[in-house]
Amino acid sequence: MKLKRTKLKGSDMVKVAIIGASGYTGVESIEILLRHPAAELTYLTALPDECGHVADTFKQLVGRCDMEIEPLDLDVLSKKADVALCCLPHKVSMGFVPKLLAAGVKVIDFSADYRIKDRAVYEKYYQEHTDVANLAKAAFGLPELFRDKIKGAELVANPGCYPTGAALAVAPLLKAGLIETKGIIVHSVTGVSGGGKNPTPVFHYPNMNENILPYGIGVHRHGPEIKQIMSDVAGEDVEVLFQPCVGAFDRGILSTVYSDPKKELTQSELGELYNEFYKDEPFVQVVKSAPAVKHVAKSNYCHVFPTVAGGKVICFSVIDNLIKGASGQAIQNMNIICGLDETLGLA
Repeated sequence: MKLKRTKLKGSDMVKVAIIGASGYTGVESIEILLRHPAAELTYLTALPDECGHVADTFKQLVGRCDMEIEPLDLDVLSKKADVALCCLPHKVSMGFVPKLLAAGVKVIDFSADYRIKDRAVYEKYYQEHTDVANLAKAAFGLPELFRDKIKGAELVANPGCYPTGAALAVAPLLKAGLIETKGIIVHSVTGVSGGGKNPTPVFHYPNMNENILPYGIGVHRHGPEIKQIMSDVAGEDVEVLFQPCVGAFDRGILSTVYSDPKKELTQSELGELYNEFYKDEPFVQVVKSAPAVKHVAKSNYCHVFPTVAGGKVICFSVIDNLIKGASGQAIQNMNIICGLDETLGLA
């Protein structure tokens, strides 16, 4: 895809609000929008005790963004914005999304509230779902796999960081029917920013320094989301075990996906399959050796590397959990629903 660098003017610019602008995903979204040639940041909101000049909260924005973070006023937002990036926690987001949509504002939602299509599964891992109508309408925002459903959507459920990396690692094999859909194992390691700006004691620096540990053993909320994506791609039910770990680095996710091939596969065949599958994708790069999180840090790129070892197909992927795993992917989705070049602000 070619990047359109011409900056739009006036009413042609997409006006964007960020709800929950005081968190990690909020500031990452601000950073991207400040360099976006076709979007204008018009409204920032957060909880009352987190309001004030944005540069007082994020010192890196001094001299770059002269805006106030304000208490949320939906009437004001609907007049100032075409699109809202909703960076609110799970369970909270669905209380605001219906009102935003009713006001004619398109929404990219960062929470899990609209990702899991099976209401019963969502309620098992979160709480009662109070916006079932919009749950059915929401597009799942992983462009490389579901772009056609995202185009024209009013509400996009931005995927979780773990599901993004895991799905992109193995999607070509599932789509081609070359691996068994039972017994898939996903092991992912994330940086500590995945815990958000108010982490638990486990994520406290003295505990995390020079450390790595598993968590959410067998019960992590992203497990059902990973299963849903893989099943959609495969066209049949996929059995997957997901186990995350957290390591002593700021940002990034390394995912390793283990699966059983239905027939013998060579390295050359895997390379051809993956390069063909992702040949038109601007943000997925098939690499020739083991990927590293530093290679994609602070970018919207995903590096994938499939290989064969011990009779298994092993697929690796790396993403920046705050960009391709959150804010960058949200802007990618915003570009799509607004009819813009998908790479604007991101390439």
